[in-house]
Amino acid sequence: MVPTDATAVAQPNIALVKYWGKRDTALNLPATGSISITLDDLRTRTRVRFSPGLGADSLTLNGAAAPEKLPRITAVLDLLRAQAGTTRFADVQSTNDFPTGAGLASSASGFAALVVAADAALGLHLPPERLSEFARRGSGSAARSVFGGFVEMARGERPDGSDAVAAPLLAATEWPLAVVVAVTSDAAKSTSSGAGMELSRRTSPLYDAWTASSTAALAEARAAIERRDFAALADISEHSSTTMHAVMLSSRPALIYWNGATVECLHLIRRLRETSGVATFSTVDAGPQVKAVCLPEDAARVADALREVPGVLYVRTTRLGPGARLIDPLNDTGGAT
Repeated sequence: MVPTDATAVAQPNIALVKYWGKRDTALNLPATGSISITLDDLRTRTRVRFSPGLGADSLTLNGAAAPEKLPRITAVLDLLRAQAGTTRFADVQSTNDFPTGAGLASSASGFAALVVAADAALGLHLPPERLSEFARRGSGSAARSVFGGFVEMARGERPDGSDAVAAPLLAATEWPLAVVVAVTSDAAKSTSSGAGMELSRRTSPLYDAWTASSTAALAEARAAIERRDFAALADISEHSSTTMHAVMLSSRPALIYWNGATVECLHLIRRLRETSGVATFSTVDAGPQVKAVCLPEDAARVADALREVPGVLYVRTTRLGPGARLIDPLNDTGGAT
């Protein structure tokens, strides 16, 4: 039989209203909903090749074998194989053009690209909401990277998790914000997001209050996006980020994902907004990298300022981008095929 393969590109997303915690770890169901923006200029490229000649799944990540990550890959591929009625194993080759496992949502773009490529390679042609569901099984935030622009992820209520999927709120072109990413470390974080979420759920005295506040935060952010109200979105997004890290810090032992440069970047972004009138706000996920969301006309100024913070390794500026999509590997422009 001729091997069947496909290649997809996906971008990481940055949550503006965060989730931190699972209501079901087996199905990877979030304890709360979330709202995110999909980035454009940070990319994962993944090729999935199914073949009857393979004796097991294999994974190459950034040019090296990654057996420690293979169980999660296989678990997602098993779901898609069941849909296709096949037992063929797959060779998966994936590359990131940004740091992997360092708080820049590489798992989100990775699993979104995986399911889009595997779906095409198996000839399933599943609708986007189903791809979002399968991506979520690999990484909760991957459900959002299936879509572009502004995206909302539902907590869902069904026990099987079929309604815990993402849906687009606003296309990237309808409110073209910019994001300046200050990278303060290339190292993988010592505690994964999944392990950290479970630790916080079990030990943080703030966890229940955090999850209870989600409904109001989502409504506030949704309304701000509908109005294109940057100041309102800045307020709720920064609050969501800092309260999530308060939950992390109040876990036992404390989850400290920030470093000194992270803190200095947060101070700088606040000063730019409050004393210089620059339209920008910060958000930080489970890692030391700082993302400054801003209006496009302020992006260069924000990037220049962050570049001068001691401890910032480099800065990348990106627009908002599209969702996961197939590409022609012989003409890899990142566009849709």
